[in-house]
Amino acid sequence: MNSGSRSVTETTSTAENDKSESVNWLSELRGLALMLFAVFCFHSFIAKPFYIPSESMLPNLMEGDRLIVSKYPYGWSWASISFHLAPRGDWRIFGSTPEYGDIVIPTHPERNEDYIKRVVALPGDRIALRGGQIILNGEPVPQEVEPPVRLPIDLNARCDPYEYEGMRKRLPTGEMVCEMPTLRETLPNGATYLVIDDRADQPLDDMAEITVPEGSVFVMGDNRDHSADSRAPLSMVGGGLGGPVPLENIGGRAEFITFSLDGTTNLNPISWFTSLRENRAWSTLRPAQVDTPQTQTEKAN
Repeated sequence: MNSGSRSVTETTSTAENDKSESVNWLSELRGLALMLFAVFCFHSFIAKPFYIPSESMLPNLMEGDRLIVSKYPYGWSWASISFHLAPRGDWRIFGSTPEYGDIVIPTHPERNEDYIKRVVALPGDRIALRGGQIILNGEPVPQEVEPPVRLPIDLNARCDPYEYEGMRKRLPTGEMVCEMPTLRETLPNGATYLVIDDRADQPLDDMAEITVPEGSVFVMGDNRDHSADSRAPLSMVGGGLGGPVPLENIGGRAEFITFSLDGTTNLNPISWFTSLRENRAWSTLRPAQVDTPQTQTEKAN
């Protein structure tokens, strides 16, 4: 009798334990949804990672670079929302204007495709191009010849012999590099950075003067002969931006490189480390600053 009572008690206890140990799937799904929503909000309003898929910003950004893009410097708009889930519109919240030299994330005017370019003209500026040189408000933007930049050649940076004719070089160490003719460009606010203009008489080297509309900026890639940007029509192969970019189409500002991959990453965990490029992690993407007549006048005032 006592044995039977113990058996019933044990059975009841086991059932209660099984019930208490069962997973509350509704609670788990709610927690997962809240976590994903928090990540989505962070990506949309604070910062998000960004991958460089092209060579349009050489020599400052290489294909395979991973960056952090901050979402708040110019306020928030439909372009800020991750995955472009918000409908397009001309609204902005806490909007502000980029500075000369900022690297920004414009969204294509017709496709939900993010680009990465540098701001070279602000609202109200007059901008033209002559022989590849920017003419800003009637004054040529200074360009100084720098020693050629030597970039590594790897699976993500192939230095195609057709695109970059004669630039493949073998160093005395045996390393193959892409040696690219380099200029230093300096904008009126003192923002200075390197650009590449390796081809003469290209279609985008010359542009008649236009005035940048209020609420827009003019953007260009640093690799001037290999960039579809504000100079390029929408019909251009690769998809130009078709002129100045409305500020509501700017989704953020590039801040720094987190790491960079050479294209050899695979399922082998060792390759996750061996594929990292040296000397690129944590590099700032904010342009260096030098004194110019404009900055000297501002300091004097």
